[in-house]
Amino acid sequence: MNIVFLAPFGIRPKGTVIARMLPLAAALQERGHRVTIIAPPYTNPEDAGRDELLRGVRLRNVRLGPGGRALSAPAIAWRMYRSALAEQPDLVHLFKPKGYGGLAALFIAAFRRSLPLFVDTDDWEGKGGMNEQHGYSSLEKRFYAWQERSLLALADGVTVASRALEDMVQRLGVSEQRFLYLPNCVEPAPVGDGDTARKRLAIAADTPVVLLYTRFFEFDQHLLYALCGEIMKRSPACRLLVVGKGPNREEQALLEESRRMGFADRLVMAGWVEVAQIPDLLAAGDVAIYPFRDDLVNRSKCPANLTELMLTERAVVADRVGQLAEYIQDGENGILCSSGDWQGMADRVVSLLENSEIRRALGVAARLRVLNDFAWSAAAEQLESFYIKHTIKDPV
Repeated sequence: MNIVFLAPFGIRPKGTVIARMLPLAAALQERGHRVTIIAPPYTNPEDAGRDELLRGVRLRNVRLGPGGRALSAPAIAWRMYRSALAEQPDLVHLFKPKGYGGLAALFIAAFRRSLPLFVDTDDWEGKGGMNEQHGYSSLEKRFYAWQERSLLALADGVTVASRALEDMVQRLGVSEQRFLYLPNCVEPAPVGDGDTARKRLAIAADTPVVLLYTRFFEFDQHLLYALCGEIMKRSPACRLLVVGKGPNREEQALLEESRRMGFADRLVMAGWVEVAQIPDLLAAGDVAIYPFRDDLVNRSKCPANLTELMLTERAVVADRVGQLAEYIQDGENGILCSSGDWQGMADRVVSLLENSEIRRALGVAARLRVLNDFAWSAAAEQLESFYIKHTIKDPV
């Protein structure tokens, strides 16, 4: 099949294209299909109008439009629509039912209804969802919520990244036959070189390290301060390694709080790093903490960060929220805590820091869990069958 993926935004610096679309596209191409990703590079405007080849998958960055976001939206969406048709695809798969890609998909539904349209959702955008996390105007929020409802209803097939999204799309009237559970997966990769990362960060090989790999907006910051403060108090030799940064300088707030609480000298801030550097940094940790607020946004998410931690053989202590409990089997390949119970999470982290045998066993089991049960190759095979089911009327 000749397949077009419509991206929600550019490939840089956000992670959706890298973490979800690209590995799925590459796996489909390994199965003999041709996949083209068409993106509106408003997050990386320097690439506008340029084609790239990523892991053998062609990425077409459309030209950007004139004026601001609202004024340019129709022009960018029309270019995505025309670029999609120029590929003469057998089907189009939109990732995220909103924005420029969502407009291009609506053009397909309006003008080329015979072209099968699939929609992927990995977040809930409407009321109580991601719309509330951004500084959108009330008009934009209503428009994106309308796009989400309309596109999920119009699609020939819907792929969902979480069990919570399964429930949400069914409430919108999408029948069970029209959606496919497609969580974020992994590809086989070597475990990172933690020793090299520790040397670069001036952390001794025998120093216990608690790892926080995060974008900061998925939990209450004050609970994070309490959690980290308790761990550092009870494990005076350990370091806290933070990989990632927040949208509102939350990492700086953590640094300031660490000074007040007296552990700033044991806080190591790696910040935002290139994708290639991440495995080594994750491997430098002994125990990873994964706090997760229990709300609709988080229950709907399918965090790729968690699968990266598990693939790197880290023992993860996480909140029992949404998809986290889909990946982690408590006590077998990780530890689950009640959301918001920072004292309970601190207890489990300190216990693992003191027991290398258990944390290593959990890490090994975590890697096996994602490699065996959440592989992009198997997901691509399921998606291929889903495509055939909804595009071929009388398959032989």
